[in-house]
Parts: sequence; structure tokens; C-alpha cells
Amino acid sequence: MSVVLELKGLTKRFGGLAAVNDVSFKVREGGISGLIGPNGAGKTTIFNLITGVYKVSGGAIEFRGLPVQDKEPYQIAGLGITRTFQNIRLFKELSVFDNVLTACHASAKYGLTEAVLRLPRFRREEKALHEKADSLLEIMGLRDRTDVTANNLPYGLQRRLEITRALALDPKLLLLDEPAAGMNPDETEQLMRLIAEVRSRFELSVLVIEHHMDLIMGVCEHIHVLSFGCTLADGTPDEVANDPQVVEAYLGAEEAKK
Repeated sequence: MSVVLELKGLTKRFGGLAAVNDVSFKVREGGISGLIGPNGAGKTTIFNLITGVYKVSGGAIEFRGLPVQDKEPYQIAGLGITRTFQNIRLFKELSVFDNVLTACHASAKYGLTEAVLRLPRFRREEKALHEKADSLLEIMGLRDRTDVTANNLPYGLQRRLEITRALALDPKLLLLDEPAAGMNPDETEQLMRLIAEVRSRFELSVLVIEHHMDLIMGVCEHIHVLSFGCTLADGTPDEVANDPQVVEAYLGAEEAKK
């Protein structure tokens, strides 16, 4: 099994509190993995550690065999790790197209002088970036909303736009932080299909945090469960769903006995 991401004894302390404590797991190349656990389990903290927002207190993070725990966020993004957030982060007053184009510019190859003087290389690059943004919007079903202000999109489409913008950075590993938050059942089902399609079409790996268990069980091939910053379980959806400790962590001891 080829591994795209591996956490080895990952630990993060804030003062005397260990928000993440000795967590180890792997994400398979080309796979869709889930990271679940009750509120406060340390899931988003792990995303912040992977993307360099937080510095680790102990352990290691390897992306395609390369240690990344000491790198800056822009360096990690440049290696091919991008993410979405629990709270949608878009340029709310810009159009759908400009939100995606802004992300596409991360791969621009022209310099400042070429841009100021609008030299041929600048014009070629800009044309290619506009085509890339347009293509992504077509693939993600947002082509007919190109000129709509991001803030005026329905909630589910704002989530879709955020994923589109992450894809514009050409990731090899996509981290989705509660992408179904606030969605109704129909939107959640559409999101499940979208995640599977994105994985296949863009040939990338996905790690998703989610509280909607229907989504996690329906789209993930492997699941890691956290509780109070520590590993509670790790396995296939069936193994995790039938683990008594996982049931108790989610439903409580009384529900687990029923």
C-alpha cells in the first residue's frame, strides 16, 4: 500500500493541555479516509498541524515520505496539501469566477515586471489561468454561477466553491474540514458523490473530518477515530461502526447498552 500521509506519534500541547496526544495513522495514496470523533477530540487541531498552522509539540508528519512538521504553511501548500475550513472562507464580495481565479494565480509563472508591462508571457499565462478557472467551474457544476457574488450563493454551493478553490491549487492531498456542516440530507448526498468524483477525476487523496456519519460511512474507505486527543479506533467503516468504544464515545454508555 502506497502512503501519501503518515502521522507518527503526533502530539500538540497548549500549555499543560494535550489537545492531540501520540496520534499515529496513515492515509493511503488515492484513498478517501475519515477522521472522526466527538466535539473537542482534536480533529481540526490535527488539520492545523498537517498544514503548518500549528507547530507540533512532538512526533512527526510525513507527506510522501518527506517530513513536513517544521515547514511553513505556504511551503506545505506548495508541496500539494490544501484544505477547506469548518467556517467557509471565501472572498464573499468577489464573484465565483474571481474566487477561483485568485487561487489559480498561485501557479502563475510570470514575474512582476512581466505583469506590470503586460509582456507576452504574462498574457499567455493569464489566458491559461482563466481557462483553468473556467474548466474547474465546469467540472464542479458552478459554470452557470460564474458572475454571481460568492456571498449570494446558496450555502451548499458556497461549500462547493470552497472545494473548487482548493482544487485550483493542484493538490495531491485534499483536507476537508466538516464539508457537510449545515447541509440538508439531499445536499449531503450530493457532496458524497462529489468527493468520490473529485478523488477520481483529479487523482488525489482525501482526508475528511465530518460529524455526518452517513457521509463518512458512505464515502470513506478507512476511518481514524479520536477521543480527547487520543486514538480510539482505526479501521474500515464496518470495523469502526461495530467497535463498542466508538459507539460509547458517540452515544454514551447508556445508549451503548441498548
